[in-house]
Amino acid sequence: MMGGEADGFERLWTPHRMAYVRHSSDRPEYTGAHECPLCTKVTGDDREGLVVHRGEHCYVVLNLYPYNPGHLMVCPYRHVGWYTEATDAERDEMGALTQAAMRVLTHVSGTKGFNIGMNQGQVGGAGISEHLHQHVVPRWTGDSNFLPIIGRTKAVPELLDDTWERLTSAWGEV
Repeated sequence: MMGGEADGFERLWTPHRMAYVRHSSDRPEYTGAHECPLCTKVTGDDREGLVVHRGEHCYVVLNLYPYNPGHLMVCPYRHVGWYTEATDAERDEMGALTQAAMRVLTHVSGTKGFNIGMNQGQVGGAGISEHLHQHVVPRWTGDSNFLPIIGRTKAVPELLDDTWERLTSAWGEV
C-alpha cells in the first residue's frame, strides 16, 4: 500500500515526534553550568532538582519528562557531551550507578525489564547533547499503549516528588 518490499516489520507511526525532530536544532548550545539543565543539578537542592543519589564522579536524577515512572538518568558532574570524552572513573561509576538504579527500581516498583542507553549528539536523538547522560527506563509487561499517539498524552501514574522520595529512601537499602 505504501510502496516498497514487505520486510516483516510492523510500523508504529509517531508523527507527533516530528515537532521535536524539526525544532531540535533551534535550541542554542548549552556551554556550561550557567545554561545546562544537568549542570544545575550538581550544586542545587537534591529534592528540588530530583537528584536521587550522588556518587563521587556521577549522580542519578529523575527525568523531568519521563517515559515511565522511575525513568532515571545517570550523569557525570562534569559538563562533557560524548561518552568517548568520559574519564575512566566517570565511565566506571556510570556503569555501577546504572546497576544500582536497576536494583533500586526493581525493589521499589517490581519492574520486569529496562531500556538502558545513551543518545549521543543531536542527530542521535539527545535532547541535551552537551551533557552526557545514560537513561535507565523501567518497563513492565503491557506498559505500552497508544495513548501518546492517539491522545497526545503520556500517562504517568505517580508524581515525580513521590517517585523521588521512594527511590531516595530505598537507595541505601538495596
